[in-house]
Amino acid sequence: METLREAGVVVTGAGGGIGAALARRFAAEGARVVVNDLDAAKAAAVAAEIGGTAVPGDASGVVGPAREALGGRIDVFCANAGVASEGGPEAPDDVWDTSWDVNVKAHVRAARELVPGWLEDGRGGRFVSTVSAAGLLTMVGSAPYSVTKHAAYAFAEWLSVTYRHRGIAVHAVCPQGVRTDMLRATGATGELVLLPNAIEPDDVADAVFAAMAEDRFLVLPHPETADQYVVRAAEPDRWLGGMNKLQQKLEETLRAEPERDPEVAR
Repeated sequence: METLREAGVVVTGAGGGIGAALARRFAAEGARVVVNDLDAAKAAAVAAEIGGTAVPGDASGVVGPAREALGGRIDVFCANAGVASEGGPEAPDDVWDTSWDVNVKAHVRAARELVPGWLEDGRGGRFVSTVSAAGLLTMVGSAPYSVTKHAAYAFAEWLSVTYRHRGIAVHAVCPQGVRTDMLRATGATGELVLLPNAIEPDDVADAVFAAMAEDRFLVLPHPETADQYVVRAAEPDRWLGGMNKLQQKLEETLRAEPERDPEVAR
């Protein structure tokens, strides 16, 4: 995309997975990319690979140092860092707090710092929010993830409603399973729900760039998510019944898990 040449781009959570794929793609298009990740070594490795700049640390505080590294302006901000925690209401408060802070508040803080400047100079900007299909649907086994990803989607939607006529483009990226470290860490839940139709991080990057070219808000790397979203909205009891069957299957899998042959499990 010619408009990205020399653009200042920030990608959080870019030490691997979707974030690294986005960083590589932006760099290939000629953008100047800031690679952010909590893991400084991973951030440095991706930055060195693409000729970008590593700004490691918490995604909530990246805007200031990233803006400085880019010479004063961020044109595209990819709020990609996220955490996925298992559990329901019994999950400890610190798990819920971390989920809210990383999956939602980090997006709010970034927008708080970016939007005024984008509006003031009249050049606008682009905010890319990695939400997950869980933000449109839900995720069995993980209330903190499901709830905060719904909130992340709502915030991205609100940004688009409020600022699109003033030159700010917003994209909500909602993949299902993606072959990343996060998927590998989800255990039985990921194997049952996400792994069967998992795609590669590069496929997500392709979907994001297609949406940017079309100026399209909703990014669905798994097209079937749209059909599931329609059923959820039009026939909620049917959809809830189907998801509850999946929950029951997950419970059966977890009950049987200790009896699995270790060689098979490995």
